Amino acid sequence: MIHELRIYHCVPGRLPALNNRFETITLKMWEKHGIRQAGFWTVLIGESNHDLYYLLEWEDLADRDRKWNAFQADPEWQKARAETEKDGPIVGHITNYILTPTSYSKVG
Repeated sequence: MIHELRIYHCVPGRLPALNNRFETITLKMWEKHGIRQAGFWTVLIGESNHDLYYLLEWEDLADRDRKWNAFQADPEWQKARAETEKDGPIVGHITNYILTPTSYSKVG
């Protein structure tokens, strides 16, 4: 199993809109496409409180490519995303890491 750490650096003031989109739209779309999340976090103390961190679980890179590409291409997702951004972009940029566990990792 591999994990994907995604960090969404929101446009200032737009983190509530991103959280709402995940809670009301994105998670349902992920369920439809078999995408499994391991958790979501915001920053309590740190450099920026405009960021959302989350982990996704994948069997391997092929599993990730197949499911993520199907999700991104889904017309229902594209429509919902456009609707949530009608007042402007929510995310300024995304940082993305594909992580593999070490031999001593508790999570693997």
